[in-house]
Amino acid sequence: MDQLFRRSANNPIIRAEDLPYPANTVFNPGAARLATETILLLRVEDMRGISHLQVARSSDGESGWSFDDEPLLRPNEHHPEEIWGCEDPRLTWLPEREEWVIAYTAFSRRGPLVSLAFTRDFREVRRLGPTMPPEDKDAALFPRRFGKRWAMIHRPSPLRGGAHMWISFSPDMRHWGDHELMLEARDGAWWDAGKIGLGPPPLETSEGWLVMYHGAHQTASGPIYRAGLALLDLEDPRRVIRRSADWVLGPCMPYELAGDVSKVVFPGGWVHDEATGLLSLYYGAADTSVALATAAFSDVMAVIMAAPLRSRRHWEDGDRT
Repeated sequence: MDQLFRRSANNPIIRAEDLPYPANTVFNPGAARLATETILLLRVEDMRGISHLQVARSSDGESGWSFDDEPLLRPNEHHPEEIWGCEDPRLTWLPEREEWVIAYTAFSRRGPLVSLAFTRDFREVRRLGPTMPPEDKDAALFPRRFGKRWAMIHRPSPLRGGAHMWISFSPDMRHWGDHELMLEARDGAWWDAGKIGLGPPPLETSEGWLVMYHGAHQTASGPIYRAGLALLDLEDPRRVIRRSADWVLGPCMPYELAGDVSKVVFPGGWVHDEATGLLSLYYGAADTSVALATAAFSDVMAVIMAAPLRSRRHWEDGDRT
């Protein structure tokens, strides 16, 4: 199943040494296609260990990356929720508002939380601020409302038990409620047992909302981060209708197996070219560099459509499919 996505021969496509200033690592990008450019919003960890979000631009989405002169988002004294960094952005185009919403992890003194910001060109940005209290991360919005409400997937970390994916709703993106458990981490020896979290923003298809998520399987030598697929009901995204049993991308290349955090693939952005049918997936490799893998969108859909159709809303502990 790990052959579904083909890794770029240029991987890693962005390393810390490619940046125009000193940095420890660059990883976990959000992705967007804007006019003739592919935009990556990179998490860059500086030499203090504090992260900011930097824009990279490319005409082909694989090479020739240029970097904006200043980070788009970095810790700001007027935003104490970001005092220890801005991390792991996801980018969603909102046709209704004609702008992009950036859901990112703001690292406060009390732990990580979900914050939102808006941009039209990835040159100017407007913060909305925190939307969820600590500890919460791995968030992204859906591109359209359901009824009169926006929806957001996120991953709170409970004091006990596993870390699962939740969905919440808001009339204005500022006040969020109707929080509901959406997708549970499996249990036992599964690759996605114990802790899961959203990857790129949900992608609307004729069959439902395509979701990629990461699973962090704990082993004696530390966690292994892999990625799998799920499909949500088109009009009721609280309902998971299919879920892949196998992972579709896992660490196997040297740049994924060794780094600041080894054995990690962490997808955060994808771009679907409807003209060519190509799905480009951008991911962090070992919390150290940025990599690219591509697949035919039809092949990705074939994999998730081959997963069993489920009538239950949630996945129960011990579920084997």
